[in-house]
Amino acid sequence: MDLPLWLYPLLFLTGFAAGLVDAIAGGGGLIAVPVLLNLGLPVPVALGTSKLQSSFGSLSASVHYLRSGVVRLRDCRVGIVASITGSLIGAAVVHSIDSGLLETLIPWLLAAIVVYAILQPRAGSHEHPPRMPAPLFFLITGLMLGFYDGFFGPGAGSFWTVALIAVMGYDFMRATGTTKIVNASSALAALGYFVVAGHVHYAAGLTMGAGQVVGARIGSGMVVKKGARFVRPVFLTMVVLVMLRLLWVAHARR
Repeated sequence: MDLPLWLYPLLFLTGFAAGLVDAIAGGGGLIAVPVLLNLGLPVPVALGTSKLQSSFGSLSASVHYLRSGVVRLRDCRVGIVASITGSLIGAAVVHSIDSGLLETLIPWLLAAIVVYAILQPRAGSHEHPPRMPAPLFFLITGLMLGFYDGFFGPGAGSFWTVALIAVMGYDFMRATGTTKIVNASSALAALGYFVVAGHVHYAAGLTMGAGQVVGARIGSGMVVKKGARFVRPVFLTMVVLVMLRLLWVAHARR
């Protein structure tokens, strides 16, 4: 469908806001997807277009985190491969499995993240030794969360961040940088599926993608400059917002 020209500056600003938030704490889809749906795009096209625009921000933020030394690419290799594999499987089965269970379960898992953060106020403030070998962690977590990201998606970055903090002993800054890299991998894999299926509005996606690049660059720069104490409250805020949106959507469908 063709969109009026006056909407494209709005799409750029939407991409900028989503990229800024996503680079800091994840949850940029909360901003992008509702805007695309409100423009009248069919749900599959809105989701595919959101994957396109978010991939620009994810790659931009990932490059900045890598260049800043927050995370090393070789530490994420297993997670990248596992995330891509899981995402492709998830995207392939998305039409054959009822997502109702996930719609009910995920908000409560996100609530568990908030409870964990309250009970462990120092979690993510500093690094501690890992509780399992990194290759095994990235293999298992990459396959599971990659599948989830390709199949359903909301909150995937939050689950990655908390898993990296709780199991691998990362602080919030390193966990955020690593999350962005593995999430970018699964998002690009899912995007490939949407492209093949023809569920992408390229003009809207590329316009938002341009905004994503700028927003993600600023957001990742803020994380590198201000550190874990800055990321924690923003992260928890986005977790709560994702949780509330999923609960609202589930209630609206009843």
